[in-house]
Amino acid sequence: MKQRSSIRVALISVASSFVVLTLAACDPIVTIAGANFPGWLLCMIVGAALAALTRPLLIITGLESHVGPLTIFYPSLIAMFAMVMWVLLFNRV
Repeated sequence: MKQRSSIRVALISVASSFVVLTLAACDPIVTIAGANFPGWLLCMIVGAALAALTRPLLIITGLESHVGPLTIFYPSLIAMFAMVMWVLLFNRV
């Protein structure tokens, strides 16, 4: 019985590794001025820029004091903007 579970775990880990390695090669490439950049990098840069533009708005409106710990809030805001940009720019439905 123990041998069957170890075989099952091994098969699941091999299958999940195969899926991860296969999907890792499906990254869209963006060409900017002749240089190739991965799409996720472009989305992260845009997300960071949008979060940097959002911070003064939060300070002016007085909402920054009401959000949680800033060391968690701003990286989460960057990730949210990056994921929204990914959906808007690279959605292949």
